[in-house]
Amino acid sequence: MSEAPLSPPAGVNPVRVEKLEALRARGVDPFAVRAFPVSHHARAIHEGFAELEGRTVAVAGRVKAIRRHGRAAFVDVWDESGRIQVHLREDALGAEAFGLLDLLDLGDIVGVEGTVFRTRRGEVTVDAARWEMLAKSLKALPDKRHGLKDIDLRYRWRYLDLLANPEVRDTFLVRSRTLSLIRRYLDARGFLEVETPVLLTVAGGAEARPFTTHHHALDLPLYLRIALELALKRLIVGGFERVYEIGRVFRNEGISTRHNPEFTMLELYQAYTDFRGMMALLEGLLPYLVQKIRGGPALTYQGRQLDFRPPFRRVDLAEAFRDATGTPWEDVRTREAAAALAARHGVRVDPAADRVQILDKVIGALIEPELIQPTFLWHHPVDLSPLAKRDPEQPHLTERFELFVAGRELANAFSELNDPLEQRRRFLDQLARREAGNEEAHMLDEDFLNALEHGMPPTGGLGIGIDRLVMILTDSPSIRDVILFPTMRPIPPESGEA
Repeated sequence: MSEAPLSPPAGVNPVRVEKLEALRARGVDPFAVRAFPVSHHARAIHEGFAELEGRTVAVAGRVKAIRRHGRAAFVDVWDESGRIQVHLREDALGAEAFGLLDLLDLGDIVGVEGTVFRTRRGEVTVDAARWEMLAKSLKALPDKRHGLKDIDLRYRWRYLDLLANPEVRDTFLVRSRTLSLIRRYLDARGFLEVETPVLLTVAGGAEARPFTTHHHALDLPLYLRIALELALKRLIVGGFERVYEIGRVFRNEGISTRHNPEFTMLELYQAYTDFRGMMALLEGLLPYLVQKIRGGPALTYQGRQLDFRPPFRRVDLAEAFRDATGTPWEDVRTREAAAALAARHGVRVDPAADRVQILDKVIGALIEPELIQPTFLWHHPVDLSPLAKRDPEQPHLTERFELFVAGRELANAFSELNDPLEQRRRFLDQLARREAGNEEAHMLDEDFLNALEHGMPPTGGLGIGIDRLVMILTDSPSIRDVILFPTMRPIPPESGEA
């Protein structure tokens, strides 16, 4: 029994569906094509014209323009490298193949085989000897004049954004190249890339609310990882001396121009060094990336010139806090005192926030926005840094820094705490904060403590937010601009959008 034809879904152009059926009636089903061997991309034909003139090539891509001239036509075909013009003639193709052009629409995907020549106007062109419809576009692409400008739709329909806005493609090419360069830099310095679990029984390594899930076969609650840290430090215990991972992490928090619940981190750990070793590594890695991506030691981000030539500026957090608030950190001993301090400086805080969260919010409001040039904000108080070693000269502070660029955190690093007894004490302090209602405080990870109890060498650790780094390198104002498919609220079915 034959299947009844489906009515076109909402938003599908009925005229294009009719053309698809007309193609099939002529024995041409574009969705039945299995492959089309491509010999050259558009850019290669333009750049290699001197060698390719008169030779046969095969190209494929999406139709962006059709210009009919009686028994001939010019079609602009776009592939991932750019545009190539195709010349189609009835006398070369035959009346039947040429007549199929009547069923061609903008957005359709075609394959063309022909010889390379230059038109009288100087346009490098493929003179078609054969062409195939490889896929039919049943919806119109964003028009050339207006493009796809609605920012919400651009993030939601990234596939159309990439087609309509070439600069978006460039951003993601830079992202890919950045990751390749990071790997090249670290691999050349003896670091080993590893992969660690995404699903965990204990979410640790950062202060964040995790996403939860459930393993049905084991009847086991699990968390999506909020950091890469604790698994990588287990590998240092296991004898690896330089490891890194570039991976997705997940934090069940708000969405903003700087935050997406799913994002990419680079974390690396190196035995027998400390946070100063991590400073030196960053002062080598970031200038290397800026030079390779932007062609020099400086770049412009959102109208500000940023200079990545080392050494980066150092700012002591305790001094900066005192200068910004008029109060030493150690004098703010209770939640009430922290809340009063925030109120005096007009910093709004969550009523459920504890003392440490409030003080962190004050730092974010009063200190961080002033750190425009690459700046190490270092020597964080112990209660802000449960996984970092104490500074031996100032035991209330830690050997930790955060790197800020353009007023936002780009990296975080420690001399890693390797004393298992001290680590247990700090975990218990964090556990008390969780029991008091702070869902972002660290969980108690007994397996990690077990690893430390077997001995971990002195270690420096570093985390870099890849998305924020790419924002800087591409002059992108929002984290959504550098994530291919950022988290979005679904469109309600009744909206009719598609």
